[in-house]
Amino acid sequence: MKVRKAVIPAAGMGTRFLPATKSMPKEMLPIVDKPVLQFVIEEAAQSGIEDVLIITGRGKQAIENHFDFNPDLEIFLRGAGKQNLVDQVRDIGDRVQIHYIRQKEQLGLGDAIRLARAHVGREPFAVLLGDTIIEPPPGQKPGLRQLLDSFEETAASVVAVHHVPKEWVTRYGIVDGEPEGENPDLLRLRKLVEKPAVNLAPSDLAIAGRYVFSADIFDCIDATQRGVGGEIQLTDAMNLLAQLQPVYALAWQAKRFDIGNRVEYAKCFLELALKREDTGPAIRAHLAQLLAEE
Repeated sequence: MKVRKAVIPAAGMGTRFLPATKSMPKEMLPIVDKPVLQFVIEEAAQSGIEDVLIITGRGKQAIENHFDFNPDLEIFLRGAGKQNLVDQVRDIGDRVQIHYIRQKEQLGLGDAIRLARAHVGREPFAVLLGDTIIEPPPGQKPGLRQLLDSFEETAASVVAVHHVPKEWVTRYGIVDGEPEGENPDLLRLRKLVEKPAVNLAPSDLAIAGRYVFSADIFDCIDATQRGVGGEIQLTDAMNLLAQLQPVYALAWQAKRFDIGNRVEYAKCFLELALKREDTGPAIRAHLAQLLAEE
């Protein structure tokens, strides 16, 4: 079955980015002139997704405003002879059908995904974390498209993973699995370990913020007990799903930027700004000057 729908959790408090996130959702932090969440939705659209449900929370109205039309702004831009900007701001909310639902309590990623049940129904669906930008190498498919191809090949749920430095395994869900078939990057999942100690990590493959699930994940979430902090962990539900049916992990060809981390946000801003024709040359020259002065 073709995957038409995607769910984007964007209800977190963004405490690692205070004070900026006191009034601005972390998903709306800019990378030059484009919010993080816009990169995520563009990836979904480029991968063939037609329908997106964003899970928001209190204080996240800026997300809905950004992806809505703004007639007053469009009239002003047309009057200033800036039709190219009119086309640009309309395109933001016009590439996919976008819906919203609020997570009323901070009960974890598993609970956020569960809120999508009525919207998704019995269809398979994608999940893209709203604070994670995926940058594939030149010539490669969008990150989610790579995952969807694996889903269509295996007819089973699949999660994106990537190699991380060993000392970073304590930050992420880590995969324990083994290759199956001819693709060495596609692993049959045995289990996921949430933020293990370095000496207990089964691998260096960390969950990379992109998933494709069968609708059976909802029953597994319902059967998952609250864990640390009273939250429902998606990794626990995925472990249960893997006991009932095949689940795969794809070690994909892409770079992940975790915007919840200040250093990774700065790296993402810098790398993507350097790739742009309008900002890259000036920033590259400025960096060269700074390094020379040091």
